[in-house]
Amino acid sequence: AALLEMEENQITLDNLEKGADNAAFSSVVSAPFPSCQGTGAAQGAPANVFQGEERIYQECDGPCGESKEEKRGEGQGRSSSYCRKALQPASKAKRFCKAHVKVFRRVLLGLLGVAYLCYFIAACWLNFQRALALVVMTAVVVFFICWSLFKKHCGAKVLLLLSPIWKGFQKFWPWLKWLLVVGHLGGLITWLALDNSENPEQLISLAGFCFLVLFLFACSKHHGAVPWRAVSWGIGLEFLFGLLVLRTTPGVQAFQWLGDQIQLFLGYTTAGSSFVFGEKLTEEVFAFQTLPIVVFFSCVMSILYYLGVMQWLIVKISWLLQVSMGTTPTETLSVAGNIFVGQTEAPLLIRPYLADMTRSEIHAVMTGGFSTIAGSVMGAYISFGIDAASLIAASVMAAPCALAMSKLVYPEVEESKFKGKASIRLSSGEEQNILEAASNGAATSVGLVANIAANLIAFLAMLEFINSALRWFGEMVDIKDLSFQVICSYVLMPVAFLMGADWADSPLVAELLGMKIFLNEFVAYQQLATYKKNRLSGLEEWDGSRKQWISERAESITTFALCGFANLSSIGIMLGGLASMVPQRKGDLASVVLRALLTGICVSMLNACLAGLLHVPTEVGDCVTFLRTANFSSTSYTTYMCCKQLFASSVLENGTLSFTGAWAGLAESMLCLTQCCGHYNHTSCAG
Repeated sequence: AALLEMEENQITLDNLEKGADNAAFSSVVSAPFPSCQGTGAAQGAPANVFQGEERIYQECDGPCGESKEEKRGEGQGRSSSYCRKALQPASKAKRFCKAHVKVFRRVLLGLLGVAYLCYFIAACWLNFQRALALVVMTAVVVFFICWSLFKKHCGAKVLLLLSPIWKGFQKFWPWLKWLLVVGHLGGLITWLALDNSENPEQLISLAGFCFLVLFLFACSKHHGAVPWRAVSWGIGLEFLFGLLVLRTTPGVQAFQWLGDQIQLFLGYTTAGSSFVFGEKLTEEVFAFQTLPIVVFFSCVMSILYYLGVMQWLIVKISWLLQVSMGTTPTETLSVAGNIFVGQTEAPLLIRPYLADMTRSEIHAVMTGGFSTIAGSVMGAYISFGIDAASLIAASVMAAPCALAMSKLVYPEVEESKFKGKASIRLSSGEEQNILEAASNGAATSVGLVANIAANLIAFLAMLEFINSALRWFGEMVDIKDLSFQVICSYVLMPVAFLMGADWADSPLVAELLGMKIFLNEFVAYQQLATYKKNRLSGLEEWDGSRKQWISERAESITTFALCGFANLSSIGIMLGGLASMVPQRKGDLASVVLRALLTGICVSMLNACLAGLLHVPTEVGDCVTFLRTANFSSTSYTTYMCCKQLFASSVLENGTLSFTGAWAGLAESMLCLTQCCGHYNHTSCAG
């Protein structure tokens, strides 16, 4: 009977997985042993089997399989019990920390605050002048912290108290608005007339500014729908930023200090690039000297994004623009982001909203990208020798101007889904920690570095080919030295003059503008750096009929005019970047990109006009004292200007050389003239 039962309950793979619960063993375990004690051969074998099984059962105190499983289970149970008991303090500590996480955070922040306060007091006590930058940064951070706390706890109450005053203000606003406009315009015109009375040529920049605004209005898509509030506020903010940066002493000092710190900060790139490429290549080869700066700057920007610093800055700037100009939060955030990042990175901040944006808002996003440069390439331009303060000022001034001119060229005629929306959510990176953010930033820059190197190789080679072809065509009709730069210098010369460049400097400024528009700004800045280096090294202004450098004011104007990605090659970059985010809007993107490019070019020129209008000429100083103590083994811009002044004061009559002005009657006049003639050519040197 037992054998029959075992045959019926065959062991299968499924049953093997169940161990002692296999049905094939159920007869052995459950059958009563006395029933197995029969006689005969048929019953003998089973009896022996079961007697052996019984002995094993008795020795093992049950079936062996069951006893092993039970012992293993008991062992595992005991070990897990011990583990639970051992981990109980850690679990309790974890639950306690979760329950009191806010308290721990406050205690930690309090300790850090006390530690920083002690450090701040010690720094100010030891040397307040040295700690002035620390004081300013601390004051700014404390102000924004206090402002956020005030807005959080008292903002609603203050708004409620001020609501009657606001209602009364709105009642009188229609006529008060025009009174303020007339007053501001009258004050501005009076100030400009008095300020430029000694340098009336700077008013040419004001005429150029007005001409560019009228030109963009003539190119407007919908003349009757122009939001003049956005246009006037944008121009006003641009002028205020320019006035702060270029005219006020605190603004000039602050931006100059910021530029110096950025140059010092970028100098740390040498530690990495010299280790990888060697000191000789880093000092002599452009690619190993400049392009590593892009890698370093991109890494730093990625870390700042991970920490939330960049998002905080962008939100604050966009809030100011949105409240004053009345633009929607999506377009304002993107344009504000362009101050720090490139034309394809800034739209990532508003990527979830791009599909629902109107064509006017998309035009504003594109214009912001074309009107500014990325922080990463800004570092490369600074390494060329371009003034860091001017580059930073140009990027900041371009944001409100880009929004204003965008609304002038492509006014809003559709109903925006984001109008009246208080805020939108900023997208952030997916990095898990600061090391991953740094690594991703450096890795991302590899493509940018390769793109810059490839563009430089391609465009410079193409420029040389075009110049060679133009020279060949020119020689066919006896026109010598015809080149792309010469054509640009003639075509864009009136524009350069309207921006404020002297007539003698206008051809070179126009040449740089042509490089920027038809090639890219990288090539143009490289050439501008060459002109600046020639001026600072004290080379003569003219080498025959060729001008070797441009004036300091023309340099400032050109620096602002070149500060933007508005060139023909950027069209493909802009369309490719935005189309990858919203492929369903390819038609709308293509329809507005050319207008946005034109607007971006004019925004940079408007900034240049303001730079020319607000420029303060640098005084050379006392040339008599300078030349008396100068070391003529090398020259500088000051040496050239003082020698030029000395040449102008010399008079050659009847073979006798005399001096006028400050040099009259000085015994050192002839010695200084001899030293100057050793470096520069003048008619006085012949005598």
